[in-house]
Amino acid sequence: MAVTLPADLSAAMTGVTALADWVIVAPVAVPILFGALLLMFRHETRSHALIALAGLAITVGSTVALLSRVLGEGPLAMTMGRWLPPFGISFTADALGAAFALVASAIALICALFAARDISATGRRYGFYPFLMLMMAGVNGAFLTGDVFNLYVWFEVFLISSFGLLILGSERDQIDGATKYAILNLVGTTLFLIGTGYLYGTFGTLNMADIARKVDGLRGTGPLMTLAALYFLAFAMKAAAFPVNFWLPASYHTPRIVIAALFGGLLTKIGIYALLRVFVMLFPVERAELSTVIGLVAAATMIIGILGALAQSDTRRIFGFVVISGVGVMLAGVALGGAAGTSGAILYAVHSMLVMTALYLLAGLMREVGGSFSLHELSGLYKASPLLAGIALLLVFSISGLPPGSGLWPKVVLVKAALDGNQWWLALAILATGLLTTITMGRVFALAFWREKAALKPEGETGPLTTLGGVSLIALTLPLLVLGVYPEPFIRMADIAAAGLIDSSTYINTVFPGGTP
Repeated sequence: MAVTLPADLSAAMTGVTALADWVIVAPVAVPILFGALLLMFRHETRSHALIALAGLAITVGSTVALLSRVLGEGPLAMTMGRWLPPFGISFTADALGAAFALVASAIALICALFAARDISATGRRYGFYPFLMLMMAGVNGAFLTGDVFNLYVWFEVFLISSFGLLILGSERDQIDGATKYAILNLVGTTLFLIGTGYLYGTFGTLNMADIARKVDGLRGTGPLMTLAALYFLAFAMKAAAFPVNFWLPASYHTPRIVIAALFGGLLTKIGIYALLRVFVMLFPVERAELSTVIGLVAAATMIIGILGALAQSDTRRIFGFVVISGVGVMLAGVALGGAAGTSGAILYAVHSMLVMTALYLLAGLMREVGGSFSLHELSGLYKASPLLAGIALLLVFSISGLPPGSGLWPKVVLVKAALDGNQWWLALAILATGLLTTITMGRVFALAFWREKAALKPEGETGPLTTLGGVSLIALTLPLLVLGVYPEPFIRMADIAAAGLIDSSTYINTVFPGGTP
């Protein structure tokens, strides 16, 4: 009688994780830890701002350390439970994920500083800071996970917390905006989940490195184009690409301005990140076959987004449509593919995170100084606050792609990539969008800052620029100025991130250090 011996799975186990490698999960673990701490002190709302600022400062420090290690040593991986994929779940940090996590964490820290004077005691009591920490855990988790299903999980985490932030205050407009936001995002999430189930049925794994090494062998038999189309639709909804973008301008103008700044700077970029990860690293052949469709969606998103902005008079709605227009520029990089197109999309995403957050904070400060969000009522802000006018002018240059603003270089990279790839129409769409953005933002500056002060001031609170608000806005504007006048480090980082996506061999070897089990 044959005796069946227990299977030896020791070959599928990793060694003990070095203490220094825990830096990979720190950008996720620290916000969760401090979020729990905030819940413990939920009745001590006066201390919430300090606790959150401390937690986010540690998170920024951990992302700086993580990016430094990734740029010096290559991608890092940490597998849960010491089991190699497909048995264990991996966190994997490459240059793209680490850089996005750093920028996102820095933005959250600056917004938490701004929120210290923008969020009232009622907002704190309703859980602004715990929701913020949970959202950052979801955002950083999405950037650093090495597993498609856990990418879905982290999407859910930041989606649930963003619902909480969106309805903070329970005003009628907020509920209306949150409903539209929730329905479209839940549809996108459902498509993502269906695609993930289909992916597992095809590959037998959800680990990104495992999929990347298997994809060539399944190209002749697997339904990869169906998978790519499902993921494109799901992530396009998350990124607010045309024609599934109408939820964004309907919801981003309703919450407190610091919440709108966080959403405008971060949430759509996670959809772009997912498109880059899935299409450039996992399905490059399918991306090339869909490139014309993606390019047409990109061009429509750019043009319709900025035309929508031109038709608005509320600064929050204008910036909401500008967010959509920027999504089109990044999609153009996905459509172009290759080193230059991917690098341009990454560089534009970093610029867009910073500049869109700054523009929403600017709208909040314009409201404080001028008394309104409406261009019909704002005027004479240049005389009221020359510092705010100077910062606003730099932000106008940045978002329009004019020197010395930060938007110039990613657009130069993308236009050159489009012309080199004989995609002149995509280059034309990027340039036309830049012109229309200049007109849109020039109109905002001319009416709100340069126009003579109206005789009748709008009703509402008016006053000087607050110190905390000014410091927060300057902290966001400085990196934009550096990117505009000294772009080489940013371009080099984007090139490294793009190269890591296009050639995933190093990423795969990091996740499977001893070869595949």
